[in-house]
Amino acid sequence: MFEYHGWIALRSTAEAIDDEPPLRLGEIQALVDEFAGYALMDLRPMNGTYYIHLGGHPNHGGQYAEAVIGLFAEVGKLAPGAYGLLYVHDDEHPEHMLNFRIHRLVRGTVTEYADHLLSPVIPTLEDEDTN
Repeated sequence: MFEYHGWIALRSTAEAIDDEPPLRLGEIQALVDEFAGYALMDLRPMNGTYYIHLGGHPNHGGQYAEAVIGLFAEVGKLAPGAYGLLYVHDDEHPEHMLNFRIHRLVRGTVTEYADHLLSPVIPTLEDEDTN
């Protein structure tokens, strides 16, 4: 299983004030639309700022994991002032099957970090299977 939850606050640049320069909302919406139908994902304004919220739990990560993390990188290219976090857990990942990983988007760059709040999944979130 591949589980992910995240958000991105959209800003065209780190210096942007009152939507100047304007966001490339059409291109960003097209990226969000690619996940329509099989993910919880939306792009919407709240109090003058646009946000992307996303979450999902498909059976396998693989290409889907790459696409979700790639979304963060693509948004960073289109809106270099955007920032956000993506928590992922891939129980099929050979190195991180028992851990969540955090992907951080800041100033157009996505970096990956170890999670210490929900990891290790066993025993933090789940009991060990004793059968």
